[in-house]
Amino acid sequence: MSPITSSDNLSVFFLAQGEQSADAVMARLTAFIRAATQTLDLAVYDMRFSDPLRAQLVTALRERAEAGVQIRFCYDGDKPAAPNVAAGQDPAPAGTSAFVQSLGYPARRIAGMKLMHSKFVVRDRSSVWTGSTNMTDDAFTLMENNIVEIDSPALAASYTQDFEQLWEKENFENTGNIHTAPVPLTFSGQPATARVLFSPGCGLEIDTEIARRVRAAQRRVRICSLLINSGTLINELGNLLRAGGVRVDGIYDRTQMAEVYVQWQSVPSNHWKIPAVHDIIARAGLVGKNSTPYSPTSRHDFMHNKVLVIDDTVITGSYNFSRSAELNAENILFLESPALAETYSNYIDHLIAKYRAGKDLSGTP
Repeated sequence: MSPITSSDNLSVFFLAQGEQSADAVMARLTAFIRAATQTLDLAVYDMRFSDPLRAQLVTALRERAEAGVQIRFCYDGDKPAAPNVAAGQDPAPAGTSAFVQSLGYPARRIAGMKLMHSKFVVRDRSSVWTGSTNMTDDAFTLMENNIVEIDSPALAASYTQDFEQLWEKENFENTGNIHTAPVPLTFSGQPATARVLFSPGCGLEIDTEIARRVRAAQRRVRICSLLINSGTLINELGNLLRAGGVRVDGIYDRTQMAEVYVQWQSVPSNHWKIPAVHDIIARAGLVGKNSTPYSPTSRHDFMHNKVLVIDDTVITGSYNFSRSAELNAENILFLESPALAETYSNYIDHLIAKYRAGKDLSGTP
């Protein structure tokens, strides 16, 4: 990671399986929480901590509440045990509702056919914690994730607006249509900018903007993503690889993509994506992490990042590069910074080397 200077108001923290303790990640989260003096608004998709981590979180929240900080949660309510997948309803991990309610602060279950998939905390309407990381033990220790912290009232105002829409509607549909613009930041002592967009309101705009940036790439497109299943992105990556001249590489979750192929097989209009993604993986030499097949009770050790590095831009957040993400409640950042792009690029290099070796955590092939 590039050195953080005293003038920086943007920082990033990277997670990888077996490379940090749950306590270390929780310590970072509770430090963010303990800096609150007025408000804490938490939008969570999956929040289920073991007792030791829960105790640390409870202590930090209680301290702030006793100091007069107003704390609120918006969370993705547990979906039916057998969701109507054919109608577009996605599953959600069980237990988040009970966990959030057990904390005892004002909370609202956010309904909707798809998912309230955002993961962010707004502190004092001036600072934001976001990225790809869910609030679970597995997310803290077994998954590849990134955490972004930004001190910017202008940026925080957009997150607050999205949170208020969720809070008032108690349903994420027809939320997120928020006009945003790049805001100035500093990373590694150098100027940077950040723009946030929210779905579902700006879902189509997000998909279009990602495609535009891939199409305009001059030097590199680096992928660090759980999934690659947006038809628009698949088309643009294929075109870029066939044209040549721009480096395309990266890492994805091989096991979770295999499950996506099965889903595509059952939808004739998606059949074309299977050979297209296979071609991208082969041409770009993408490295795949072999994770545990998903089930609600399985070990969750996914390559869970949602990152694109395009030249000197980093795109990241809760937003998977998928059609579903357009329809979910999501947030995504477009971060312009050569230094930050290099920091993410170094992290991607690390993961490529780690999983190209084909070894598990014990070092055994």
